[in-house]
Amino acid sequence: MKFRKCIALIPIFTVLVALNAKSQFKIPSIIKQATSSGNTPSSAEITSGIKEALESGVTAGTKRLSAIDGFLNNMAVKIVFPSEAQKMEKTLRGLGFNRQCDDVILSLNRAAEDASKEALPIFVSAIKNMSLNDASNILLAKEKDAATHYFKQATTNPLKEKFKPIIRNSLEKVGATKHWSNAITQYNKVPLVTKINPDLTEYALQKALDGLFYETAQEELKIRNNANARGTALLQKVFAYADKNK
Repeated sequence: MKFRKCIALIPIFTVLVALNAKSQFKIPSIIKQATSSGNTPSSAEITSGIKEALESGVTAGTKRLSAIDGFLNNMAVKIVFPSEAQKMEKTLRGLGFNRQCDDVILSLNRAAEDASKEALPIFVSAIKNMSLNDASNILLAKEKDAATHYFKQATTNPLKEKFKPIIRNSLEKVGATKHWSNAITQYNKVPLVTKINPDLTEYALQKALDGLFYETAQEELKIRNNANARGTALLQKVFAYADKNK
């Protein structure tokens, strides 16, 4: 019986050794052990499990945020005036321009909600490029948001590049640029104020990404902390293994 088990493990071990020799890829010892125990997920299962968890989190997060009021009614991610323009907002509201200020906030959040609809395939594509080493480190990390942190580090720059035209078009589509221009014009008419004009596209882009990463982190936390949130047999096996190795 032991001999048969050893024979069955030879193909798996051969693949891992070949991968290591070809790319100088260091497979963590705890993952090597995964090939010798039925109670421990294999390296392939760990990689698939982490990718499944990330994709599940991103899908749920983008679905919530892309709905009407997904940003606007979520106080954790709601987009308000840029910090450097909050004095402007206070001044305008004091002068009775509440509607103009509200229009800016509404349009910023609508742009982010609109753009979030286009984010999922970009995130999913990035997830597919995750390596075995990345997956194993994420699974066994002490940090509860390790997957989201990796995801943020690995994809922020390419996401910004691809996401920027979506945000720009969305801002135009929902009238954010017009409302922002109106608010700036009114503010700059006030005597003795320092004229400002923050880049609305860059601001909305960063806040939209922040919101998406925040929602992804909430989903990751849910899967790590709540066994009932692990909706598939693969997630249950992979994260149960992580629970035992905390």
